[in-house]
Formats: sequence, C-alpha cells, structure tokens
Amino acid sequence: MSAHAEALTALRDWSAPTARQARLRDDYVEHLQNHPDGLLRSCFPDHLTAGALVLSPDLDAVLLNLHGKARRWFHFGGHCEPGDASLLAAATRETVEESGLAGLRIHPTPVHLSRHVVAFCDPRGSVRHLDVRYAALAPRDAAARGSDESLEVRWWPLDGLPDLEDEMHELIALSRGRLQSAVSSEPSSLAPAE
Repeated sequence: MSAHAEALTALRDWSAPTARQARLRDDYVEHLQNHPDGLLRSCFPDHLTAGALVLSPDLDAVLLNLHGKARRWFHFGGHCEPGDASLLAAATRETVEESGLAGLRIHPTPVHLSRHVVAFCDPRGSVRHLDVRYAALAPRDAAARGSDESLEVRWWPLDGLPDLEDEMHELIALSRGRLQSAVSSEPSSLAPAE
C-alpha cells in the first residue's frame, strides 16, 4: 500500500475525539482525495505533516522542542518524505531525529489534528500544514538531545509548562489519555520506534 493510500485509510478510519477534530479529519481526507501528492511539501500551499508528543513513562512530564524558526515550544514533527511508508513512519522518523531519543514507543493511532499557517516553511509563500499528531512514550532515564532545528529540547512537568498555544494543551491531554489507556490495558499496542 502506498503512503498516500495508507494515510487515506488511517484518516478515514480515525475516530475523532471532538466535532472540530472530525471536521478537520474530513478536510484532510478531501485534501488527499484531490491531491495525489498531498503528503509531500511539493503540494503547495497545503500538505500533510506528521509528528508526536513525547511523554515521560509516568505521564507527568512532556518533552518539548523550542522550534528554531517559530521560537515557540512544540511537539516534534515535520514533513513527510518520499521514503516514509505511512504517516506513523513519518511521525516516528521526525520525532526520533528531533528528540534524539532511542526506544520510543508510539501509539499507532493518531491522537490529534491541527491545521495551521506556516510563513517560514516555503520560499513560494505561506503554507498550511495539515498536521497529524501521535502520542509517544519515552523510555525510563531517556536522555534527549536536540537537532539543528531546535534551540532547545527540554522536559517540562505538566504542572509547570511554558507558555503554549491552546492546541498544545489539547494535544497533551489527549496524548496522556491515550497512553494511560494503552499502558494499563493494551501495552503491546505501543509500537517501538525503529
């Protein structure tokens, strides 16, 4: 199955947590139906991106990336590449590259969608990222290291988070719920990052 076909299936089958998320899902599916290159940055001005929010093993801290261009704290993620077999593969690759963490375990079902304008992504002008977000669990005693895209990578306790966009708070809450459920009832559902 191609990455494009896999993305269509994954999004069509996704059970959205809110009506707003369901509308985004439907928009993403329509985008992919209309754009065979909808996963790639060559699809201008809108294309899908993928990433993951990393939580500590006890789910009381989150690893965030101070994005070098946006100068804001975010989860890890980025563009899908031609070699990525799926949205999950793209999210896993981006998260491992940007966090430096080995041994991540990622839930295979998306947890959150976000459509946002990015002014600095493409020399042709502003683009809209149709971001597909997953939840990842870090191994115990994980030592993170940033990439050249980050000003800083840092663990934040959930009761001491930096100034974040509202969608990041929603992503954190949904990710905690997904991982708590997986850890307590179906730990084998968390796929090791490769």
